[in-house]
Amino acid sequence: MSFTVAVAGASGYAGGELLRLLAAHPEFILTTVTAHSNAGQSVGSVHPHLRSLADMVFVETTPENLNGHDIVFLALPHGASGALTAQLDEGVLVVDCGADHRLESEEDWAAFYGGEFYGAWSYGVPELLHADGTRQRDRLIGATRIAAPGCNASTVELSLAPGIAAGVIEATDIVSVLAVGPSGAGRALKTNLLASEILGSANPYAVGGTHRHIPEIIQGLRWAGATEATVSFTPVLVPMSRGILATTTARLAPGVDADGIRAAWEAAYAEEPFVHVLPAGSFPRTADVLGANTALIGLAVDEAAGRVIIVTAVDNLAKGTAGAAIQSANIALGLAETCGLNINGVAP
Repeated sequence: MSFTVAVAGASGYAGGELLRLLAAHPEFILTTVTAHSNAGQSVGSVHPHLRSLADMVFVETTPENLNGHDIVFLALPHGASGALTAQLDEGVLVVDCGADHRLESEEDWAAFYGGEFYGAWSYGVPELLHADGTRQRDRLIGATRIAAPGCNASTVELSLAPGIAAGVIEATDIVSVLAVGPSGAGRALKTNLLASEILGSANPYAVGGTHRHIPEIIQGLRWAGATEATVSFTPVLVPMSRGILATTTARLAPGVDADGIRAAWEAAYAEEPFVHVLPAGSFPRTADVLGANTALIGLAVDEAAGRVIIVTAVDNLAKGTAGAAIQSANIALGLAETCGLNINGVAP
């Protein structure tokens, strides 16, 4: 069975990644691509790498152009999708890659985003553990409204959830520092993202608990069983176009050793097709997941400090955004979760 697909905001980086992955999906038929300032242009003129879609033409992002499809993927700035989705047919599967429907707390939305609060949809991180032993994928089956995650948030959630759920780490002194590529900030022209500003430099931003993904991370840790969580989260822009390398540390729970840590993470992800725990002593690189819907995790225990170190690599545009969106759509529609998605990266 095949499904017709529209992608809104398809001229941006996240939208382009959706197009790249959808082009290889055997059950999804891409029929409509929309844009704002690029409406009327061809896909090939905006995304020259998408040769199989080069002749498609972007149309305006309107409810009329999006309705009538089986699936609509939204790759719009935060605040832009909430009002639009209210005008889409109830029967269509809508997957929002923006932030508008990720947070359950209206207070958190007001504090970190602002503007109208549109409410939470089913959260699109299938592998995320819950305290009752289930996973987030159980809440995606049959869903018609899905919120794809923030790339930084899902990376940290996947890093920590096994330890929280198993009770082998503490949730009140978590520190996470992420090296991130600038494509996560979108395609719009920004001075701080110019090549002359980031090449040869590492640039921290949103320092001091101000990053918008923090409440999303804490929400995920709460689902995993943390009654109270505190996360010191610092992203750092580095000169790679795409990718996230998250180094996260947490205090060990009393009596837990390195064997207990590894057992918790390996048990959590042993059967997962897209989240892999590396052997002891091995740690991932962002190059290892380039273009893949894969999260790679390396673990170490600093016995002197009494902390676990979790190093996780993802492609922010693939597993961090578009891949998670398509993976979640597969689950919602009853397709094989891996349909149209690749675990293999591109190297060198």
